[in-house]
Amino acid sequence: MPLEISRLSGAIGAEITGVDLARATDAEIAEIRRIWLDHNVIFFRGQPLPPADFLALAQRFGTPIEYPFVKGIGGFAQIIPVLKLPHERVNFGGIWHSDTTYLEQPPSATMLVAREVPSHGGDTLFANMYLAYETLSDGMKKLLEGLRFISSSAKADVSRTREDRIKDSARPDAKQLYEATHPVIRTHPETGRRALYVNNAHALRFENMTPEESTPLLDYLCQHATRPEFTCRFRWTPGALALWDNRCTLHNPINDYHGQLRSMHRITLAGDRPA
Repeated sequence: MPLEISRLSGAIGAEITGVDLARATDAEIAEIRRIWLDHNVIFFRGQPLPPADFLALAQRFGTPIEYPFVKGIGGFAQIIPVLKLPHERVNFGGIWHSDTTYLEQPPSATMLVAREVPSHGGDTLFANMYLAYETLSDGMKKLLEGLRFISSSAKADVSRTREDRIKDSARPDAKQLYEATHPVIRTHPETGRRALYVNNAHALRFENMTPEESTPLLDYLCQHATRPEFTCRFRWTPGALALWDNRCTLHNPINDYHGQLRSMHRITLAGDRPA
């Protein structure tokens, strides 16, 4: 059966049907990758994918890597729990961001599969960073050309979005602080398109500038990047899977389901140094 594609919005995202990911052919994987590069984030439903199958699938798209702060699930170091328990008030990663940009080589992609979801709420928003760059004025593009920013793991401490998982699943070998310097505008290594790369969760300041000097422009860029017309919203169901491109996409899981369980498994894939 041919793959069927349904766009989620005018800006970003597509849902794909007509494939069993655990048994996908090489030709199907190649076509899925092409669709992914075209749409930034793709979604599938009804893909139970127990951990061994989930990891095997991820390996067909890249090299799975471990998350710096939280241990993987039993027997699978590269699969981390993205979990919010009914009594918890803060959700994991609940702020607009691209995953772990504080690493020298941030992940190229993230795969997330839903295990248990709340009866309502817990959707995830995604934003197209190609459009965020392309809609900037020529003057702003010129200002940002060559500008670099400091990305810091410490900034996420303020939002407490990994605090609960560090309490129960912390990696004993985690460093206290990870920082990296990246271009504000990066060129995608596969598509050649340019994308805005700063994000609320990790962008601390511009290189050779203070946080106070950097904040007004960073705030503007992060607000601009998440304009509604650049986004889509995905409603999770058990067995739903998302694959997004961290090089040109931001995401934000919505924290609107207090008192309910939301349990997901996540794998990130190795990337290169942004340029």
